Amino acid sequence: MIELKNIDVTFKNGSHEFKAVDNVSLKINKGEIFGIVGPSGAGKSTLVRVINLLQRPTNGEVIIEGSDITKFNRKQLRKTRLNIGMIFQHFNLISGSTIAENIAFSLYANDYPKNKIKDRVKELLEIVHLPEKADAYPANLSGGQKQRVAIARALANNPDILLCDEATSALDIENTEEIVELLKEINEKTHITIVFITHEMDVAKKLFDRIAFMEDGQLKEVTDIYSAFADPKSDIAKSLVQRVLNVEVPEGLTAKPNEEIVRLSYTGDDSYDPVISVASKNYDITMDIINGKVDYIRNKPFGMLIVILRGEDEERKKALEYISKNVYKLERLGGR
Repeated sequence: MIELKNIDVTFKNGSHEFKAVDNVSLKINKGEIFGIVGPSGAGKSTLVRVINLLQRPTNGEVIIEGSDITKFNRKQLRKTRLNIGMIFQHFNLISGSTIAENIAFSLYANDYPKNKIKDRVKELLEIVHLPEKADAYPANLSGGQKQRVAIARALANNPDILLCDEATSALDIENTEEIVELLKEINEKTHITIVFITHEMDVAKKLFDRIAFMEDGQLKEVTDIYSAFADPKSDIAKSLVQRVLNVEVPEGLTAKPNEEIVRLSYTGDDSYDPVISVASKNYDITMDIINGKVDYIRNKPFGMLIVILRGEDEERKKALEYISKNVYKLERLGGR
């Protein structure tokens, strides 16, 4: 388990101070894929660097497997860092070395048994599905392939933790999908704990088990990924989620007399057509769907509909009471 307690990171420039991380506390469970999202300047990249003390906190504790590593001496910290791999937005490969040599460099640097390095490199290339690229050079690889090499290098010493700082931000959609699937595969096979920093909610919905939202250096919300999309609580979570779902009332549309506009959210356990059909039959109302979308959060469906109900007040009220009991969430957006 990773536990951050009351983490502050303050940068000073002469007489000016800037608090990049402000009193953040959170727990990351062993073996989960945990995401930290937020806009640029939220403090998320600074926070992830605190986990392996690439960035020392101004205040607070960094507890890895029960020990506060901020109190470790240099030797203890080096040993701990061997257990924490890290990849970045930029791949940082050595252009004049082959792919095998790039991976082997990490092994040599950390005193891996020399007679086992060749086999370990081969194993790592198999893990990232690049066995045929051992003798290639970085210039001959796509962006996605370069990031796969970076992942192999980060996994070289069998870490229990993998930190990913905007690891898909420099990739196109296809390569991003491939990296997401690879990380899920590695997590499922090895149960490695992955901490992933991103501003891309499309990545979050496919990859994360749980998610933390940051803004202005502060932690605003921590929840499981499905709840983050289905029922976000904080303003920043609502804003980021809405950009992905984008199910709003069409511009210029307002409720007329005896109408009400509602947004209905439903999960894979809900059955929508029968709810709307039953409500229309049992109550003296009509219903029109004016916008909607179904998305998948970690392969589980989640959908939204914008609906106009028409009818007298009492009938609309009874219909809405029935619908609200049979969907995940009902939001009243306007009525007359």
